[in-house]
Amino acid sequence: MDLKDKTILITGSTDGVGRVVAQRLGAAGARVLVHGRDAARGKAAVAEIEVAGGKAEFLAADLASLAEIRHLAEAVRARTNRLDILINNAGIGTAGAKRQVSADGYELRFAVNYLAGFLLTSELLPLLKASAPARIVNVASAGQQAIDFGDVMLTHGYSGVRAYCQSKLAQILFTVDLAEELRGTGVTVNALHPASYMNTTMVRQAGVTPWSSVETGAEAIVNLAAAPALEGRSGLYFDGLREARADAQAYDARARQQLRSLSLDLVGPASSKSREQHS
Repeated sequence: MDLKDKTILITGSTDGVGRVVAQRLGAAGARVLVHGRDAARGKAAVAEIEVAGGKAEFLAADLASLAEIRHLAEAVRARTNRLDILINNAGIGTAGAKRQVSADGYELRFAVNYLAGFLLTSELLPLLKASAPARIVNVASAGQQAIDFGDVMLTHGYSGVRAYCQSKLAQILFTVDLAEELRGTGVTVNALHPASYMNTTMVRQAGVTPWSSVETGAEAIVNLAAAPALEGRSGLYFDGLREARADAQAYDARARQQLRSLSLDLVGPASSKSREQHS
């Protein structure tokens, strides 16, 4: 795909694999909207892209807050009248044995790794459709665990690994479900596991010795974002550069419907009643 003058939003692009993806897409001629929480790192990421001749600007938001996600979408709409590619890359790893909650009271990994992308994508869909052909890339993981709809917020038997794997599978269910919704619009959506245990802050915090590089992961993400061979293909899951099969729950229409209904409820008007019902 010719990326010259394309506008691309990459969440979590001030560090790790997201930062490398931003650099590569900026170098290819795209206008990159860099997202992160830290303004200093955001400024540095933008500077790297601009020094290489690319165009970029930084948008700050904490994806643990639904209100900030909505403000991020507003900021995107205020800065551009088109969005060619959305890459939902930001996430939290497996580290930490203690259960944490988001600003809205939801289990933190489910909120940041999955629900943030669900809401941001929903907010930006009109812009993506108006920019068609457009692409959405959800950066998931090979670490997947079936969603327990009886305890989605993991109030019992919590572990960071379980929370991470459930949230990443939720991304893939969302990908398959959204692909069906977007059929015929010119907007495609695919998910991937970029690489195993890349040399990222997330992996190091989990106490794991990295197996692969962020450059390897970035190549796989850029492939889904820009490869001509993926034109018109949607609802797929990739392991690196190879098309693969996710956990069986991703292909269960009833499970996808359950997740969609739950997600719409969770991102609706914040209320203590809704939080209590699903926590």
